[in-house]
Amino acid sequence: MKLLVSSTEPILCLLFICLHVSSALDSNISKPGGRSWPLINGSLLDNHKEQIQSNSITLVVPILCLVSFIIGLPMNLIALWILLFRTKKLPSTILLINLTICDLMLLLVLPFRIFYHFIGNNWTFGETFCRIVVGLFYGNMYGSVVCLALIAMDRYIALVHPFGAKVLRSKKNSAYMSVLVWIAVAAAAVPLIASKQSHKIENLPITTCHDALPVEKLEQYFLPYFATIFSVFFLLPLLVVLFCYSAVLHTLISEGERFAHAIRVTGLMLIVFVVFLLPSNVLMLWHYSKIRTDSSNLYIPYSIALSLSTFNSCVDPFIFYYVSKDFRKRLWEALCCFVLESESSSESRTKVTLLSKMSKTDGDLIGNTVRLG
Repeated sequence: MKLLVSSTEPILCLLFICLHVSSALDSNISKPGGRSWPLINGSLLDNHKEQIQSNSITLVVPILCLVSFIIGLPMNLIALWILLFRTKKLPSTILLINLTICDLMLLLVLPFRIFYHFIGNNWTFGETFCRIVVGLFYGNMYGSVVCLALIAMDRYIALVHPFGAKVLRSKKNSAYMSVLVWIAVAAAAVPLIASKQSHKIENLPITTCHDALPVEKLEQYFLPYFATIFSVFFLLPLLVVLFCYSAVLHTLISEGERFAHAIRVTGLMLIVFVVFLLPSNVLMLWHYSKIRTDSSNLYIPYSIALSLSTFNSCVDPFIFYYVSKDFRKRLWEALCCFVLESESSSESRTKVTLLSKMSKTDGDLIGNTVRLG
């Protein structure tokens, strides 16, 4: 419990600071509700116009996404390289590869969102690419959630039902679970890709991408969609994760086994779900249930929470580290090889420098001898 508390404190502090900074930046702006603003005849209300181009959205949100991209991309690329080329293709490894691919696909669309927010929520890449970016963002976010739930089930079977693990934890079943992950990605992404996402704001010189949508479409299309997404691809996986890791911890404690390792994995899973994903999902559902009201004050908090949700891609490689013993071993081997190669190249450069200096000294001595002769 101490480990979990200590690991979540800095993240909770970051969330508090971001919300505090955003409120300070926009203290003079009235805050209407909404994540995707309702468009009325192609226009926004005056207070909506102020908020969609506020400092919180054009500075805090893209900076958070940029930090997530800078940290998460190299970590996941290294993880994917180790999983593909340095580890045994065990059933659990196949799930970890799928999770890494989901995280990488989400991270790769962040630069376009960062640029979009930095220039005042103005989308310049066209309608088709807006649909693709929005679809890949949400699709891979919820695909990674489903993948985490399947990894939790895999750990549950391995540790709580070891006798059935040989049958249930087969490569064939892992392949089926991989298909399930990508069905989840498609189910989350396709409805967004199939609907118009970019809209030119008549009373602003900008074109938004998923930030301003016709009010009728918000009620008839996006409310049922996001309610389903929340229930099937967030709430259900969260319950699966809580059940599986509670059962794992109970089994280890009752058998007198060491459970610090399992606590770390459980703590990381809870950080991903409760700290990074829960705020954005709750605010999202709350917003779409209050489309015609103007009292929810959700646009800035939800935008920041959604940006923080991308940090789950930075935490997932640590889950790989604790879930897969083979991954830990190969990671340390790769790091040791990198250090040894760096030291070897440094020594080689030192030797070359010394030899060149010695050659120069010998040449000078020979030259002096010739002149003396």
